[in-house]
Amino acid sequence: MAISQQEFHDAVLFILGQIPKGKVTTYGKIAQLAGYPNHSRHVGKILSKLPSDTSIPWHRVINGQGRISFPEHSERYHVQKDKLEHEGISFLNGRINLKQIGWQP
Repeated sequence: MAISQQEFHDAVLFILGQIPKGKVTTYGKIAQLAGYPNHSRHVGKILSKLPSDTSIPWHRVINGQGRISFPEHSERYHVQKDKLEHEGISFLNGRINLKQIGWQP
């Protein structure tokens, strides 16, 4: 049985709230946990509509290659990278090691 768009939205926000400090997950993993494994772009859309002062840890979501999805020289990229580094997450050649830092609920 399919869930509604609002239920998917709520599930995504709930899952985001569960990602612990110092861990990351991917758009695809969130979509999978919400019951729609092929909807990672929809997760990105939900995140893009969050208010700038949200307490939801949006910055802990990266792409499946272990990279921040924003363009590397953009302000949003640097905000996300700074937030992750502040939590002790390190980058090697622009990537986060998902095997070490990836959140697996």
